[in-house]
Order: sequence, then C-alpha cells, then structure tokens
Amino acid sequence: MEIRPLTDDYAVSPQIAPEDVGAIVEAGFTTLVCNRPDGEIPPEVQADAIRKAAEAAGLRFILNPVIGGAISMENVTAQATAMDQSDGPVLAYCASGNRSSIVWALAHAGQRPTDELIAIPARHGYGLEPFRATIDQLAQD
Repeated sequence: MEIRPLTDDYAVSPQIAPEDVGAIVEAGFTTLVCNRPDGEIPPEVQADAIRKAAEAAGLRFILNPVIGGAISMENVTAQATAMDQSDGPVLAYCASGNRSSIVWALAHAGQRPTDELIAIPARHGYGLEPFRATIDQLAQD
C-alpha cells in the first residue's frame, strides 16, 4: 500500500488489501472509499472483504465504484458526499489511485483553481490534463 496525499484531509492509494487497514487507521484516516469495481479484482480484495476489515477497525467504508473512461456525475457526487460527511481524513483507492484523484478533482471544480486540481495529483504521477475542460465546465455550472 502506498498512501499518496492530495490534501491534508484526502489521500489516494493503489489497491489495498484487508491487512492494510490497520496501517490506514494508524495513519489517521477515518473514512475509506473504494473506487474500484469488483469485476476488476479477485475476491480477496473486493469491496466486501475490505469493508469487513475497515468496519471492524472502526473506519467508515464507502463503495463508489468508478469505471475508467465512464466516470459519472453520480460518482463525483458520491465522492463529494463521502468527503463532506467524513469526520476526519479520507483515503480513497482504486487500481492506481488515478480514478480516485479524478473524482476528487471533479468534486472540487469551482472550489479550487483548475490548474491546482490538475497539478496536485500530478505530483504523484496522475495525469488529469484531459479533464481540464470538464473541470472548467463544472466550475461554471
């Protein structure tokens, strides 16, 4: 597991395993968001396995599967709600952390400058430049 902070209260990670939950709690996270659809991964790291470990450790667990190339406004809204309703830092994960970065950026359109929403994830190798027009459009809406 590699936690990659985007802000003080939101970080992303590539796929995690149930045995990573203890370290997530120790790192101070209170909410865990799964952005990875179960169809991409084996049962031992699917949402139910992670949910059980997370809830047993006292974490709030949110399932918001994001399909690459088909991110919906429902995904963006669900991610924003998860962040808004968290009582502490949020860790979101998917295959690489990229989709979790994209929904974070789209959820913050209009709240932060577009350049910043693209540059912050870029520090971790995530390329959000193709989403610039979408971020700008959401900021205007």
